[in-house]
Amino acid sequence: MAITAEMVKNLRERTGAGMMECKTALTESNGDVEAAIEYLRKRGMAQAAKRAGRVASEGLVGIKLNDDRTLGVMAEVNCETDFVARNDGFKALVDEVTTTVFTSDQPHAALVAADGPIGTRITAEIAKVGENMGVPRTAKLTADHVGSYSHMGGKIGVLVQLQGATGEATTMDAFKAFVTELAMHIAAAAPQYLTRAEVPAEAVEKEKEIYRAQMAESGKPANVIEKIIEGKLGAFYEQVCLVDQPTIRDPKVKVSQALATVSKAVGAPVTITGFARFKVGEASQG
Repeated sequence: MAITAEMVKNLRERTGAGMMECKTALTESNGDVEAAIEYLRKRGMAQAAKRAGRVASEGLVGIKLNDDRTLGVMAEVNCETDFVARNDGFKALVDEVTTTVFTSDQPHAALVAADGPIGTRITAEIAKVGENMGVPRTAKLTADHVGSYSHMGGKIGVLVQLQGATGEATTMDAFKAFVTELAMHIAAAAPQYLTRAEVPAEAVEKEKEIYRAQMAESGKPANVIEKIIEGKLGAFYEQVCLVDQPTIRDPKVKVSQALATVSKAVGAPVTITGFARFKVGEASQG
């Protein structure tokens, strides 16, 4: 069967595959469009497997929120080069992946599985673009209010959950400014935990061991050393716990203090219940 330019064009529009790949697929399937699509999908799987070993540490973080900002999702989509990451086609892919996370109730593993909605889409894009790609992590947060921030054109993405402020309170300038600065703070300060209670006991004990080793030759009494260790732990918590960190606006004010101030301003006890921070490439280093 003769393969026409129109047939190739239609297949390209349906699959996004290259012109020569579409022509080959139609030739191999004797003009059967559905068979040609299956051929391209199988070829895509082969291409994906071939490129799977290549490091995909570039990319973008996509963010999507519902209209009343009670639901927010985030997805990190990786590729191999910054050239592809800046391409409009890749940006459209990131938006598509983020929308899939937003509309789906499936867990991350199911979404990105080889036969999942994101997994199959990424496989097709690998075949089309010629770079390894992946979606190493996604997040879906719900709260009375979800704040968000995108830094460096999508290289860092943040979502933060806030409880206690609803309705008119969320429209107040003091609240909106606080949420914006809080999300920016998380992007810049990269907290690992929300509160001290979340820090694993083994991580705290490891810090204490380091401090004890540092003071082993100090000659100070054990009870004095323990007091010094408690002081040093306070500095450790300020580094890793969000509510203990000094704010980016004023280092003399901790996030917990800024939280108390905004609660007073809006007339409601605002609390931070969680956050997510994705920096492109972090997952590939882990």
